[in-house]
Amino acid sequence: MAPLSTAGAALAALRADLAGDVLAPGDPGYDLARTVFNALIDRRPAVIAQCAGTADVVRSVRFARDLDLKIAVRGGGHCIAGMAVNDNGVVVDLRRMHRVAVRPGSASARVEGGTPTGHLDRVTQPHALATTGSRYSAAGVAGFVLGGGSGWLDRAFGPAVDNLLDVELVTADATTVHASAEDDPELFWALHGGGGNFGVATALTLRLHELPEFCVALVLVRPEAGPEAIRVQRDLMATGPPEAGGAALYLTGPPEPFVPDHLVGTLLCAVLVTYAGGRAALRELVRPLLALPHEAEVVAAVPYADVQCMLDDPPGLRNHCRAGYLTGLPDELIDAFCARARTMPVPTACRQMLFPLGGTGCPGYPVPHQGAAWAVHACGVWENPADDLRVLQWAGDLRDDVRPWRTGAVRVSLVGDEGRDRVVAGLGTGNLNRLARVKRRYDPDNVFRYNHNIAPA
Repeated sequence: MAPLSTAGAALAALRADLAGDVLAPGDPGYDLARTVFNALIDRRPAVIAQCAGTADVVRSVRFARDLDLKIAVRGGGHCIAGMAVNDNGVVVDLRRMHRVAVRPGSASARVEGGTPTGHLDRVTQPHALATTGSRYSAAGVAGFVLGGGSGWLDRAFGPAVDNLLDVELVTADATTVHASAEDDPELFWALHGGGGNFGVATALTLRLHELPEFCVALVLVRPEAGPEAIRVQRDLMATGPPEAGGAALYLTGPPEPFVPDHLVGTLLCAVLVTYAGGRAALRELVRPLLALPHEAEVVAAVPYADVQCMLDDPPGLRNHCRAGYLTGLPDELIDAFCARARTMPVPTACRQMLFPLGGTGCPGYPVPHQGAAWAVHACGVWENPADDLRVLQWAGDLRDDVRPWRTGAVRVSLVGDEGRDRVVAGLGTGNLNRLARVKRRYDPDNVFRYNHNIAPA
């Protein structure tokens, strides 16, 4: 840490140099700028550099290194572990860097590092193009993609990381590099799952796919009917086309027009089928689902960008997530999953979910969760601190319930503060030595360690 006089002069120089704003404790807007999505996280950085472009990122990294301050990188700020902010360090805040340039001729888009998923979806939608994005529209594209990335379009277009074409990166020595399959393929390999370990991603180029129409089928059933409905959905996914995706959810019935009044505020099971195609084909696909006794149904064409907002929660709530990948979805697992829902805190915004996976996957990349058939999530979202213990207990119990069917892999961006073993599971034991060698090349001092860290070899 530099002497106070040196630090003060360096901070004044940073304020003068940046096109964006620089905030320190006591500055107007500081408390809002340090707030992240998860209300369990309350950290106080020494400096928040709200970068307006790559030059600001370079300058901010150099500032932090000169003063020996730890660095956190903020894109969407949705990391469950709160790694977008730190205590007494520098936050490189990319949220002003959210420009998206669609290139219809090459079916691609250049996306700046602070872009939220929902903004990318809104920009590509008028072109009838899309790419696999996070199921939460406020989640940052960069952290989502570089951590692996799973969304509604997995089965049709592959996980998000499959669609990564190149990355522009500011490294630990405050220089810019470009990584692609042709330019620095080893770094490009590491960025397929290695997250923010190798630098600050100031822009990504993503492959886009034609998506002229998108539809959803939603069936609501009482909790006790959940096992049968989920089995039908499982069979639909096993035999259905890759254009079909979706989720099975237990949740508190929301006050929405499609939810009957008697189910609002109570536990219910929802089976969702998404479809990258037309409504008639979707209705034919889900006929077995609609034939079940149910409380409500919706089959409709819905813009993809709107579907991406379906699971959004308001900021300022407490968050905790447990996630895992499954070898399959046998009846015994479904029964255990549905039984656990009886202990989910209701009414809250908590959800427990099953997602069918798919896509071609990236063979050889450090994303060992690809190839799993289904994913399970316990998504704890609640307001009252008095509910902390029971939410954590429910999420941990669900994890234990499905343990016999878990692959052991996990997407790193879904890992909270769960210890080193979970990071190893997310990256793969066989990949770690190679990742550590890339880390040594680009960040030998482990400057970018405020993440699910890969130590330099």
